[in-house]
Amino acid sequence: MCSLFLNSALVNFSRLVLVEEDGAGNTGIGARVILACRNKEKAEAAAFDIRRGKEPHRPVVFMQLDLASLKSVRNFAESFLKSMMGPGRTEDGLGMAFGVNHLRLQRCVPSRIINVAALLHRFGNIDFPLLASKKDLVSGQSTWHNFQAYCSSKLCNVLFTRELANRLEGSAVSCYSLHPGVVYTELCRSLSPWLQILIVPFAKLLFLDPEGGSQTTLHCALQEGIEPLSGRYFSNCALQQVGAKGRDDALAKKLWEVSERLSGL
Repeated sequence: MCSLFLNSALVNFSRLVLVEEDGAGNTGIGARVILACRNKEKAEAAAFDIRRGKEPHRPVVFMQLDLASLKSVRNFAESFLKSMMGPGRTEDGLGMAFGVNHLRLQRCVPSRIINVAALLHRFGNIDFPLLASKKDLVSGQSTWHNFQAYCSSKLCNVLFTRELANRLEGSAVSCYSLHPGVVYTELCRSLSPWLQILIVPFAKLLFLDPEGGSQTTLHCALQEGIEPLSGRYFSNCALQQVGAKGRDDALAKKLWEVSERLSGL
């Protein structure tokens, strides 16, 4: 049994890649599960599969989220907060938003933020002039550029986690980045047909299934005693060293500031 109670779990997958404890559709962690997905049909099918497990009473809901749209992200955040609280006051006489979002969260410890990065962050690079002019990490759309963009975006995940940990130092909130392993999911559907013919057979044979690929995420979310490791990077359910660029605090801070400007915060 898990010793950490998760009040809410945000799951961002286009289809069901939800961690199950016994293969029967159970979340296994007593969580209120929100499927934050772009595809409504697939998300609702996934929610139905989860409810068929041994915990049919467990709240599982779908909320629209397209990470390719900042408008969608903001709408999701607004809807999520509304679902967590209503108008009025708490039983302590506090305003609902202040009581739930601020004071109550301070009492609900430890809280954790998990960012899924990748081993390929080691090959990433951040070109700030390019980011400022093109609002992109690469200058083209070739296969090589797409690969480089992926590596660089994962470096951003690692650096974001590092800077977030610095900003949260002294609080009861810890954060971690991780490499889940090479997982066989529907990501291959975006490849060209000839690449799919080459890669899919090997992927099915050699890559982790979604359950195996979820284990390091679960470790970071549930493992006791890792709070002092906030901001660090995990792989194979163990602490790992990140690449040199992923340890650059000045780079992490600059990325945070540029990201705030680009996202209009």
